[in-house]
Amino acid sequence: MKYPRVIVFDGVCNLCNSSVQWVLKYDKNARFSFASLQGEFGQNLLKQNALDPKTFHSFILLEGDQLYTQSTAALRVAKKMSFPFFLLYPFILVPKFIRDTIYDYIANNRYKWFGKTDSCMIPDPEVQQRFIP
Repeated sequence: MKYPRVIVFDGVCNLCNSSVQWVLKYDKNARFSFASLQGEFGQNLLKQNALDPKTFHSFILLEGDQLYTQSTAALRVAKKMSFPFFLLYPFILVPKFIRDTIYDYIANNRYKWFGKTDSCMIPDPEVQQRFIP
């Protein structure tokens, strides 16, 4: 099955899970599907794109056949959200190395600051069809 837009996230990261909950709340047109990095879809995606699951610390946005990571992925998600969140997209004009330095700082500290769980989140029944195993 082909999914138009998939957010692939760290399923044990509290910050990542909160971000998914935020997207679910504000993605009124259900534009995004979700998959955890730890699941079959996420692991296959990492392998297909030669991304090491042990060192990879970004979420992924897969739009069609195009893969986005780090700040670019986050800003592309914001672009598809409703007002006022799409107003964040002009930050794409900030040079990528600057955006990704900030992104990496947060990503490298996310477990320390926000914690992690022992297992991936279980989606509520009303949104479960948007999650890919």
